[in-house]
Amino acid sequence: MWLLLIQFFTSGSFIVYSGRFLSISLPKMLENLRKFSFLPPVKEPSAKVYQAVLQKYPKYREEEKEQTLEYRDEAKRSKWAFFDEYEYRQTPVKSLKRFGWFDPEDTPAERRLILKLDVILTAFCFVVYWIKYLDQSNINNAYVSGMKEDLDFKGNDLVTTQAMYSAGAIIFQLPFLYIIPKFPNNYILPVMDFGWGLMTLLLYKAKSPGGVQALRFFVGAFEAAWYPLMHYMLGSWLKPREINRRAGFVYCAQFLGTTTSGLLAAAATTHLHEYLGHKGWQWLFILDGIITLPVGLLGIWILPGTPHRCTSIFLTEEEIVLARERLRRGPNDTHQLQLFDKQLWKNILNSWKLWIPLATGIAFWCCCQIPSSGAFILWLHSLGRYNSAQVNNMSTIAPALGIAWVAIVVTIADYGNRWMAIVFAELWVIIGAVILAVWYVPESAKWLAWCTSYFALSMLASLYSWINDICRHNAQERAIILLLVNTVAQTCQTWTSVLVFKTVESPRFLKGYCFCAAFSLILVGMVFVMLFFYKRQERKDARLNGIVLYNSTLVESMDTAEVSESDGKTDFKVDKYSI
Repeated sequence: MWLLLIQFFTSGSFIVYSGRFLSISLPKMLENLRKFSFLPPVKEPSAKVYQAVLQKYPKYREEEKEQTLEYRDEAKRSKWAFFDEYEYRQTPVKSLKRFGWFDPEDTPAERRLILKLDVILTAFCFVVYWIKYLDQSNINNAYVSGMKEDLDFKGNDLVTTQAMYSAGAIIFQLPFLYIIPKFPNNYILPVMDFGWGLMTLLLYKAKSPGGVQALRFFVGAFEAAWYPLMHYMLGSWLKPREINRRAGFVYCAQFLGTTTSGLLAAAATTHLHEYLGHKGWQWLFILDGIITLPVGLLGIWILPGTPHRCTSIFLTEEEIVLARERLRRGPNDTHQLQLFDKQLWKNILNSWKLWIPLATGIAFWCCCQIPSSGAFILWLHSLGRYNSAQVNNMSTIAPALGIAWVAIVVTIADYGNRWMAIVFAELWVIIGAVILAVWYVPESAKWLAWCTSYFALSMLASLYSWINDICRHNAQERAIILLLVNTVAQTCQTWTSVLVFKTVESPRFLKGYCFCAAFSLILVGMVFVMLFFYKRQERKDARLNGIVLYNSTLVESMDTAEVSESDGKTDFKVDKYSI
């Protein structure tokens, strides 16, 4: 059998074939494959196309990018303005009155482009995320469907298996610090998807808890960079205000994946148990693998790459120019330093843009462990009233409601502010965690706690969209910070879950529920800390965002150079930036 393993290093790549190493330059290998029309070619619009776009859409011309800036008197600033995230953005964006898929200032051409991106990027990410959680959450369904007895799981074997998945995801995120900014994401994601699909399929052959844990480690390894990569891809094509609603839509796939996994497990144990000599839980892994493998390969041709290295067969050269221009109107540093360049790491490590989101991310990953621990399905199993199929079917209730919770939270984030959405979600998490910590309450109260537990995960789209916005001015730093936040925060979740969600204590994880409630409170506090630093940075960047600030009480000290008075209004001419 052919053994093919691609390992990325800073110098290129290595291919292992039949146990022998052959050194191959990855860019050269991809270039050779393109000669056979296997990989989609990179599209680079010609100067003629650029000129045609600028003639057709005057708003992109340099002379048209100048505009009148808003003139703000800080002396008249409301004391409540601190809570407005978009205070230092121009009024057209600030004054959105309702949730909408597009921004009012989008041109018809931009809307057509965004619709295409919604299909080839947002919708495809939705499908991949659904499959990811189908493959990630199936371990809990298999555990209550006979795998525990067949493979002789004992003690804390389940939580150890979950921790092994997280360990693989954490360790293998580190190479992606180099890979994501350097290599085409429409190749990275398909390799990841195919890898975790293959590992999931092989789980049906496991003969012991150790075998399951080893394969789950590699499932986590291949899924390692999915969430930061997804946000990096969205941030490469969309403006900050556009990311939140689309990330929320993609994030619904997580709950759909958990729901589907329960339904699929119920169907497998009911209809496929002992078919062809395999148990129902084995068929669950087989079906998940069959669903996963083809989707990954399709990503090579469906995903669009990035605007500056577009490989999409669905976007025209004109649309690529539009994508570049609508993002270029903001201060966006596309220059990349070497990964181990001292200046790069000095910029990152000396910036609040790493440490405050990192602390917030740690609080999030620590407080969202109730749904990820499988506590709900273990509680249903412990009641002794339902068979395996019924337990799997009923376990889909909470994640199915999670889809509604995501819709509510994302709407709050778009209609109001992202901090509002996060705080709203965490209040429900605290209520549910306190109910479960008390435990000896009416069963209806426990059902309320389980059904609202997925609020803990519903705000992740808003949180990461906010981090994307914070780091929007530098693509390389954005990729690194997203990965560092994800890696360190997941590390904290992994070792704490082993301590507070021990399988032998299920379903009443007293330490776990108290732990989640405490970190939910910490997360609420960190949200306001991040809001403070974010507003301070936005005030510094106000001129870049199209805002001129002054204080009428200190007007005598203002520099009024290049100010022209006309019709009682003060006009300033500067470059227009995207917001």
